[in-house]
Amino acid sequence: MNVNLKTQTTNKSLKLSKMKGLNQTKRDQIAGYIFISPFFILFSIFGVFPIFFTAYVSLNKWNILGDKTFVGFQNYQMLMSDPSFWKSLGNTFSIWFLSTLPQLFLALILAFILNQVFIKGKDFFRLSVFMPNITSVVAVAIIFGAIFGERYGILNYFLSLVGMDPINWKGGVLGTHIAISTMVMWRWTGYNSIIYLAALQSIPKDLYEAATIDGASKIQQFFKITIPMIRPMIIFTVIVSTIGGMQIFSEPLIFSGAGGGSVKQGLTMTLYLYEEAFTRSNFGYASAIAWLLFIIIVLFSLVNLFITRRINSAD
Repeated sequence: MNVNLKTQTTNKSLKLSKMKGLNQTKRDQIAGYIFISPFFILFSIFGVFPIFFTAYVSLNKWNILGDKTFVGFQNYQMLMSDPSFWKSLGNTFSIWFLSTLPQLFLALILAFILNQVFIKGKDFFRLSVFMPNITSVVAVAIIFGAIFGERYGILNYFLSLVGMDPINWKGGVLGTHIAISTMVMWRWTGYNSIIYLAALQSIPKDLYEAATIDGASKIQQFFKITIPMIRPMIIFTVIVSTIGGMQIFSEPLIFSGAGGGSVKQGLTMTLYLYEEAFTRSNFGYASAIAWLLFIIIVLFSLVNLFITRRINSAD
């Protein structure tokens, strides 16, 4: 009897301990979900909900003050035959091409220079190259507006010194795109160079020492060691810069105005979206523009992913 009582008591105590342990595990899991729930709640309210609500609004005709009128895909059909939309799309791609590719190349070269041993005052130069990124966009646009001014611009002054006629940077398509692209490059080159610099500093020094012993030149080391080792960061900056380039807004707005200039040479997709939503109060049409921009960004990201996978498989 004593043995049976002891066995029963032991089994009960084991069950109680398991239940307590199980309850404690559940409590820990619940507590973990509670701690991270604010992020998901805020992300659902300000991230997920606007996406689906915008999709719903794009299927309606709505000026935010009156009633919504369901029109199906009529807004998208109107976009396909809208010259202003295609103009904004072409401007966006042109500015992206003129700003993103040179920007990433210059950032890589700048990071490589800052990573050299013989450079003195590295902290000062790293802070200096990052300063444009935290400078007010309005201040940047005002300064570059003075630089690219037609009559009293600094750039036209230097062109006059070599006998060239002044260029109307704000009146032509190419001039406006070059000016806006220069503003974007000046602002984001330092940011990307800091990212590349962090990637360069993570490369083991032994690789360069072994390559030097084997007789590899600095150029060979750059293309055979540096580029392959920082390739993930290059891919990251290309994708992020592509997304940012497709959404460029502040620079063309301040430089060319809300309408994009006299011949809409500075009208980008986000600027056109802003004009339709907050100038014409056509929120359904603006939502359709937003969703087409979203689709274009997704396609660009998939193309970048496909290219990078092909490059990695080739290696």
